[in-house]
Amino acid sequence: MDKYDFVVIGSGPAGQRAAIQAAKLGRSVLLIEKYTRVGGACVHTGTIPSKTLREAVLYLSGWRQRGFYGRSYRVKERITAADLIQRLDITVRHEMEMLQHKLHRNYVTTKVGMGSFEDPHKIRIDLDDGETEFVEAGTVLIATGSRPARPANVSFDAVNVVDSDHILQMEALPRNLVVVGAGVIGMEYASMLNALDIDVTVVDGRTEILSFLDREIVDEFVHHLRDRGVKLRLGETVDAIEDIDAHNVVVHLESGKRIKADMVLFAAGRLSNTEDLRADNAGISPDERGRIAVDEHYRTAVGHIYAAGDVIGFPALASTSMEQGRHAACHAFGGSLLDIREDLFPFGIYAVPEMSVVGKTEEELRSTNVPYESGIARIRETSRGQILGLREGLLKLLFHLETRELLGVHIVGEGATELIHIGQAVLAHAGKLDYFVNTVFNYPTLAETYKIAALDAFNKM
Repeated sequence: MDKYDFVVIGSGPAGQRAAIQAAKLGRSVLLIEKYTRVGGACVHTGTIPSKTLREAVLYLSGWRQRGFYGRSYRVKERITAADLIQRLDITVRHEMEMLQHKLHRNYVTTKVGMGSFEDPHKIRIDLDDGETEFVEAGTVLIATGSRPARPANVSFDAVNVVDSDHILQMEALPRNLVVVGAGVIGMEYASMLNALDIDVTVVDGRTEILSFLDREIVDEFVHHLRDRGVKLRLGETVDAIEDIDAHNVVVHLESGKRIKADMVLFAAGRLSNTEDLRADNAGISPDERGRIAVDEHYRTAVGHIYAAGDVIGFPALASTSMEQGRHAACHAFGGSLLDIREDLFPFGIYAVPEMSVVGKTEEELRSTNVPYESGIARIRETSRGQILGLREGLLKLLFHLETRELLGVHIVGEGATELIHIGQAVLAHAGKLDYFVNTVFNYPTLAETYKIAALDAFNKM
């Protein structure tokens, strides 16, 4: 039986980074992946595919140029699902090749098969060819990721009723779409497909969307959705889905309303992939959603077993999963521990338009009685915004009223997920309003919005 210092189960962002980090620390590493392609959901069904799809939509639809040429402008008149999938295949293949190269370069051994616990140190691998292999592990990292939650009362046929995995395999674009779930994934796909002039209705039992975001940012986002014709049915619950024919379904709501659509996308949460781990053999007990509890170093209740990424739950972002995996490997093998400040994790929502936040919201500051002032800049106020034809979006900064320290950054609009890192850096170094007021930004740029927002706050203060 082969022995390894470190066995990683799952090749998503957390697993990749942990495996490479341990290898760089001179350890023997085995990475087990149940699919023939490495990368996990991030590369094949989640982060990379959905963001690639978004770019294809925005390019082919001419979305970014409509501020100049009107809503009827198109790069391609009749856009098909095949047009979108073609770009998707190219990007995923390239990403997978780069990842495989990194693993080989760092001498990480990979095996294709289902990894599970025989006991706390013995890992069983059910290989693709039907054979079974066992390895001994000094330390283990569980990085098995997550999958879309599928309610038992819903019949997913991967054509008319789909989840976020199925939608990447669609053969035809729907004319109208119902999205069940107004979380991050639901709103990303709803706004993205609406940019193709698909009629979209969003249904959610909650009365507000994206509750962890600043309300002013969400209000701005919702305003643009409604202006584009997206219908939000909040406070509504799906009772049943009725098939009419091969191309049409009717969504019945508990309130009695009915919505006819070509396609229904369920985006109502995710479940961690732990059902095949036989975790009880290792003394680990996942919760009802499959999540594994860990400490601040991503160590489970069993000292030599770690878990990172989606399998441990919130925030379940590719960016945070990478750092969690690296931190776990460093903690296990004496590497320099990363100072992971969760309060500085940026959140990116790749909707149309984008949203991104870091730091405190106004709601959080009010609840803790922190004196603050806000400053706002609208992207259309910048020369760069005019050059790009942008008519939507804003950047909001929150400052401590007495110390003038930056407390939070909230952005909705083009480039939000890139712009957020300026604010993140200032937050990390306890920077103040004066930095933005006194710093010269390139002109014309969207980054100028930081200075405009800071001056707005300065005038109020």
